[in-house]
Amino acid sequence: MSEGSIDSYGKAIEDFRRARSQADLRELLSRLTGASNQLLSFDEVRRLLKAEGSSERGVRDIPLDAIVGSVGRYTDFTRDFLPRRKVQPHRWARVRLAASGLVGLPPIDVYKIGEVYFVQDGNHRVSVARQLGAKYIQAYVTEVRTHVQITPDIEPDELILKAEYNQFLEQTHLDQLRPEADLSVTVPGKYPTLLDHIDVHRYYMGIDFQRPISYKEAVTHWYDHVYMPIVEMVHERGMLRDFPNRTETDLYIWIAEHRAELEMELGFPVRTEYILNHLQETQQASWISRLGEKLFDLVVPEELEAGPPPGKWRGGLLQRSDERLFIDLLVPVNGTPDSWCALEQAIRIARRENADIHGLHLLPDKPPEGFDLQAFEAEFDRRCLESGIKGKLVISEGDIVEETCKRAAAADLVVVNLSYPPGNLPLERLNSGFRNLIARCPRPVLATPQTVSELNHALLAYDDSLKAREALFVAAYLAQKWLIKLHVVIAQDEQGTGERALNNAQEYLEQQGLSAAYILESGKPAEIVLEACSAVGADFVIMGGYGLKPVLEVVLGSTVDSILQTSKVPTLICR
Repeated sequence: MSEGSIDSYGKAIEDFRRARSQADLRELLSRLTGASNQLLSFDEVRRLLKAEGSSERGVRDIPLDAIVGSVGRYTDFTRDFLPRRKVQPHRWARVRLAASGLVGLPPIDVYKIGEVYFVQDGNHRVSVARQLGAKYIQAYVTEVRTHVQITPDIEPDELILKAEYNQFLEQTHLDQLRPEADLSVTVPGKYPTLLDHIDVHRYYMGIDFQRPISYKEAVTHWYDHVYMPIVEMVHERGMLRDFPNRTETDLYIWIAEHRAELEMELGFPVRTEYILNHLQETQQASWISRLGEKLFDLVVPEELEAGPPPGKWRGGLLQRSDERLFIDLLVPVNGTPDSWCALEQAIRIARRENADIHGLHLLPDKPPEGFDLQAFEAEFDRRCLESGIKGKLVISEGDIVEETCKRAAAADLVVVNLSYPPGNLPLERLNSGFRNLIARCPRPVLATPQTVSELNHALLAYDDSLKAREALFVAAYLAQKWLIKLHVVIAQDEQGTGERALNNAQEYLEQQGLSAAYILESGKPAEIVLEACSAVGADFVIMGGYGLKPVLEVVLGSTVDSILQTSKVPTLICR
């Protein structure tokens, strides 16, 4: 060996030692961070992905960064092909010298799966090329076919997901039936859930279509009519921005699982929009705000909780494709004649809205003498059936306000019997379950005072407050969709704010293409509302909920309480 050759060889050995030192540093960082530093085994990947069949692709320039594994020497090099302890320095140095010579290095041999490559022959050449800063290398490429695609950034743990996805595609052939479909997930063990969904969908398709359903037909029908509508809602809401490390299929599965949990807990079907709202609210609330809410719950009695902010319910409606406002009605019933009035009132609304009714009966600690639960359930079913309304009664236990508010979040309107309105004294108001329900309920509440109204003539009590604007929104909807008569009553004060409120209400209704009769009177708001209701013959009142903070409402009372104490017609209280 000439003196020049000896010098070149020595420099090649030094390059190897530097590369070995870098490999040791990569190993240390891998242990500290938990990130994988391993090359992938071609045989293991092929087994997991069930890759079969191959095609010769000839000699190509391939990206060095896309080489992620090796056929036999995947333990000799790091993920970026730095030499480990097993690699002999002299062989690496000879390859390094050849790379700098006139002849250069021959092409390597690789297998291609998806977008990545595995070295069959030429591991040292890849290692040297990367150390020299090359971006590409020539290779004889043999492509191995598989159902799923893998990319250069794949980690060893991701292979489990890819293997499960491959098995899912082998069973469903969804990649052939719907080539654009991408049902990737980030959590192992979820594909059996999707297969269960397809099986259940196939079963109900057979019932609906009254014929045997092939598995192929069930797969495509499930994808088109179950999976994609939910995914489209996820994209419309921009939910993937809220969950940057999750896929649309992750969210689909989460929604399905959460729906099943909620329906088991609540006892009735829950629509997708409610699940999506809850998911977004949960994600968007910071841990600081959630901690604050928990601390608030510990120090503030439930009777003094303010409930959701005005307009929150209406904000969820913006995502609804259905033009109906009241699709699901919640009706607490206990079997008394008064509670049956609430159910009959709900039935009249359900007829107009084509809505479903969810009855709620809470078992008392001591049932009334002679009460027959089975007969009570049968009576509920009979009333709904004879009215042509889809209704279901849920039997549960617990506090009536808490259980009603919990289920109200998955409904659009709560129809409640008003047997015991809030009292006149602060202590009576504090202990009033009905006041507590109105304050905390996340949905509008229709209070029915032992009467059933046809709801043909609404009186809107309006003061231009935030909750009154929610009532204005509901009144406009009912006037437009139900074609009912509408009066707007406004109490004038010394500052003249009543005229501004009247103008704002009139402007809003005219923008909706609606006309209404307006009453502007001076005096106590509750008295003005009740007198106007009687004078114009309105058969229900629409108004906003409590306007003051809960403590002030309890101490000072409110217009809402005064109207509930006296009104002979149902009162729809909005928030």
